[in-house]
Amino acid sequence: MEDPSPRDDTSNVAEAPPTLPHCQLTAAELVAKSIAPVKREFLRPPPARNCDKSVDDNSDDKVAPQVAAPAPILKDKKSKRQMKRDRRQEQKSVLHICPTVAKSGNVNSCVYSENCRFSHDLEAFKSQKPADLEGVCPFLSSAGPCPYGLACRFGGTHKVDNVEVATSANVDKKNSEMNVLTKDVQRLLWKNRMKFPKADAALKLLGLQVQGKKPKPGGNDNDGETDGSNVDGNGCCREDSSEVLEEDIVDKADVADEVRRSKKTKCSTDEACDAPTNGGVIIHEKDVGKSCKQSEPESVVGNIVEDNDKCLKLHPREKEIIDFRDKLYLAPLTTVGNLPFRRVCKGLGVDITCGEMAMCTSLLQGQTSEWALLRRHSSEDFFGVQICGAFPDTVARTVELIDDNCTLDFIDINMGCPIDIVVNKGAGSALLTKPMRMKSVVEASSKAVSTPLTLKVRTGYFEGKNRVDSLIADMGNWGTTAVTVHGRTRQQRYYKLADWEYIYQCARAAPSNLQVLGNGDVFSYLDWNAHKSDCPELSTCMIARGALVKPWIFTEIKEQRHWDITSGERLNILKDYVRFGLEHWGSDSKGVETTRHFLLEWLGYTCRYIPVGLLDVIPPKINWRAPSYFGRDDLETLMGSDSAADWIRLTEMLLGKVPPGFTFAPKHKSNAYDKAENG
Repeated sequence: MEDPSPRDDTSNVAEAPPTLPHCQLTAAELVAKSIAPVKREFLRPPPARNCDKSVDDNSDDKVAPQVAAPAPILKDKKSKRQMKRDRRQEQKSVLHICPTVAKSGNVNSCVYSENCRFSHDLEAFKSQKPADLEGVCPFLSSAGPCPYGLACRFGGTHKVDNVEVATSANVDKKNSEMNVLTKDVQRLLWKNRMKFPKADAALKLLGLQVQGKKPKPGGNDNDGETDGSNVDGNGCCREDSSEVLEEDIVDKADVADEVRRSKKTKCSTDEACDAPTNGGVIIHEKDVGKSCKQSEPESVVGNIVEDNDKCLKLHPREKEIIDFRDKLYLAPLTTVGNLPFRRVCKGLGVDITCGEMAMCTSLLQGQTSEWALLRRHSSEDFFGVQICGAFPDTVARTVELIDDNCTLDFIDINMGCPIDIVVNKGAGSALLTKPMRMKSVVEASSKAVSTPLTLKVRTGYFEGKNRVDSLIADMGNWGTTAVTVHGRTRQQRYYKLADWEYIYQCARAAPSNLQVLGNGDVFSYLDWNAHKSDCPELSTCMIARGALVKPWIFTEIKEQRHWDITSGERLNILKDYVRFGLEHWGSDSKGVETTRHFLLEWLGYTCRYIPVGLLDVIPPKINWRAPSYFGRDDLETLMGSDSAADWIRLTEMLLGKVPPGFTFAPKHKSNAYDKAENG
């Protein structure tokens, strides 16, 4: 059975002949047409149609033109220079009060004084500030005042008389965010002065680094080891090993001998045997790691030991053992898989979370927006980040940079993203056509850091030409801990159902030291059980769109039941998301509207959920499309609407009225499989 494409999605519901409406089809016939078999008493009457309309106009998705119509947005599109000029003028408006002034309430508190780019007119700000929202300030539970002060949209609840303010430092620890890029590191990245000794040494050892000439101005400052004629915008070497001149390759034996001579590790066999474990994960003691690192030169890469060394030594480059088996894994999801959403899923039972895909080139440039994708909440006890790059040096340096500046459990390298802008740069799914470059990327990254590396791949690039099974046997030798196989090719995008038989084939062909995870169309606990029982070699299943449509799928799997969740329970989940969003993006007007925007993006997926109590056949499948139906109450009917206007109404129940002139066009339409989450 094929998953309907975006072009077929609206016409799929109208497949039945006009003389045979949905209410006259049997449940089996509806399922065969990928139409959800909603009970007849909940079906809406078919809408009135004009016979002169085209097939697209005849679809039941009568609100789709309102959601996806790009004309108003394209008409007002401005150049980057004009947008920057508008932002500066907007910052000078009285509603954009200086954050320092808003927090302190004192006009003279800003160190920039008249040179500040924000307004300092407190009285004008107070007179034009929007009315406070219902509820309490999300920062009242933390020690200290609200960081947004007068700009907070919940300013009326800042009085200590109304709410008891916690003073314990433990509260901050429970609600803290990690992996924040420091200004010092960011400045080094901006000026291209960041050093990458481990990555550069790994590239030399593998023969992937060219030396002898200094890079061009603006290239990465790596002691003149990169030929300036072969660097990209970040100073990264863009050559494959087959293209490097023989006389420029560093002799691997000489490097290895130099490493052996300079190595003076202090780790002992007793330390290796006594290393504590937690759920299969080896935890290296801080003092052991320090003693090893202090005695190493910066050029040490890999776990190289003397051949005549009879003592098994624990080297800090030795990979930790990460056990993914039987754990619930939330996939990295672009746009919607943000930190507040992961916190919601964490409360609903997920075990492993991963940040949104970040581009290596943007991270190496120190872009704040890209580094925000690496943020981790303290409640995420098993957390990884996902990066995407095209060349070994770019990825290796990014991995080293993340390992030095972030707290995480693993780093996932995306080799399956199907989006054109990524593939055209040679990253994502494009790497599936270049297995030698895949190998170089993984080997260089693995030798640069001790953090475990994982891969995310698709079955292949072209439809009908799967190739991961031919590479899976070697991936364990490259230095990766686990591989997630998404059961579709790049060319298929999200059009067809995932090929789980091929995923099983890859899992059975994998070596014992490589864990294989499956991904694609897991939408109920029965799907999870079936995949686990059909292939015991499969470590676990990664859940992506299923979690977007119903994040309580993790609860269903752990409790082994279909949860006929009520509209009130779903609303409480949305309330939790709003609270987490305000804590993450801020409680001022900008933070409120940012939270609203991402909530609307998520509602574009949750509207696809059909309550199991309304279905004649269970379990539901992710490729089913619902006819127009009534819910069991007004709120459930509203939540099932595919109209963006109804999504906005839901956000107004939680975040107040939208500002004047507010418009919304979803970035990721729920029925557009080719523009859903990356990889």
